Amino acid sequence: MDIRRLEVFCKVVDLGSFTRAAEAALLSQPSVSEHIRTLEEHYNEKLIDRLGRRAQPTHAGKILYQYARRIIQLKDEADQAIKQFQGNLSGKLAVGASTIPGAYLLPTMIDSFKSSYSSIELMLKISGTTAVVEDILKGTLELGLIGTLWKDQRVECEEMFSDELVLTVYPDHPWAKKSSVYPGELLEMPFILREPGSGTRIEMTQGLKKAGVEVPHFQVVAEVGSNEAVRQGVRSRIGVAILSSLSVAEDVERGSLVTVPIEGVSMPRSFYLVQRRNRQLSPLATAFYNHLKEHC
Repeated sequence: MDIRRLEVFCKVVDLGSFTRAAEAALLSQPSVSEHIRTLEEHYNEKLIDRLGRRAQPTHAGKILYQYARRIIQLKDEADQAIKQFQGNLSGKLAVGASTIPGAYLLPTMIDSFKSSYSSIELMLKISGTTAVVEDILKGTLELGLIGTLWKDQRVECEEMFSDELVLTVYPDHPWAKKSSVYPGELLEMPFILREPGSGTRIEMTQGLKKAGVEVPHFQVVAEVGSNEAVRQGVRSRIGVAILSSLSVAEDVERGSLVTVPIEGVSMPRSFYLVQRRNRQLSPLATAFYNHLKEHC
């Protein structure tokens, strides 16, 4: 079995396109098609359905994909282990992160990590918490940093960093000069929310529920997919929001946003390093894990 063919096959599945897989693998599209055809002949099964411009794995293709990922991972780990034995750890490592740790915590960690391991190419994939966990379960990522404790027996979560969610308003908002607001008052104002599945949304919903406030009862004027979009919405006076203190720190310092305490409500949150349970980390992932532990 040619591992290169399995790598090309996985790229077709991951990217959903022969054209994009060819670009990513630095091959011509006919070469990609030939790799897939050879695999299909080997297994005497159709592995990829070609649906217009989309390419999707068949049931047999989904089975092969899971094993192909494991084979490729073992091959990469073997390469890394030999290089580590030779005192020259190098290679590529993809790390996932939800938006807050991806934007405000990991960049400095990656920079300091690369100063110690200059031969390692580290790629940061920022997405929602749910998407990060899905990539961990699929095996496309070994490590991810997320903003909520994920309850799934298939993954392990380890607390790494801390943060706090804060009510955020624009400077001339009626609440801006108040010492605090009552939880029930949140239902009276136009509110900007993160999208369902984001760590911020999950932690906010749980924190406010303890105070008797249900997020579905908010006057929602916008629901967006990034903290930057929420901050911009608050600065533009579209509404108020509950955001990570890390994400609004610069705005608060400049005076473009104001945080207001909620009476009797505290919403501390932690960021968790997530990995697949019972899966041994590669030498590269182990080195990055140890680096995070040293600096958290």
